[in-house]
Amino acid sequence: MAKQYRVGRLQQEIQKEVDDILLKRVRDPRVQGVTITGVKVTGDLQQATIFYSILSSDKEEQEQVQKGLDKANGLIRGEIGHRLSIYVTPEIHFERDESIEYGSKIDQLINKLNQQ
Repeated sequence: MAKQYRVGRLQQEIQKEVDDILLKRVRDPRVQGVTITGVKVTGDLQQATIFYSILSSDKEEQEQVQKGLDKANGLIRGEIGHRLSIYVTPEIHFERDESIEYGSKIDQLINKLNQQ
């Protein structure tokens, strides 16, 4: 039980810190407008998957954002290591969160049904 609580706290702290790092430290224009929607950390605290979303649905822009985040991965991981007092800084991976896009699609379908 206590381990789950620690994982949850670490996820929240990583999300807060990564959001702050992207705003203040990362100068890459490709990652402007990225919103961190969630973080999932493995039980052994060795890996963290950071979910993000962007407003654009353009595939090329999504690829550019992913490349920008992958390039800033080392900086972000180093900053997390300095800001959080944890024994081992987890390896981080970025994944695009498709739930917002999916929710928007469902909302459009419901509106379309209501109009008919």
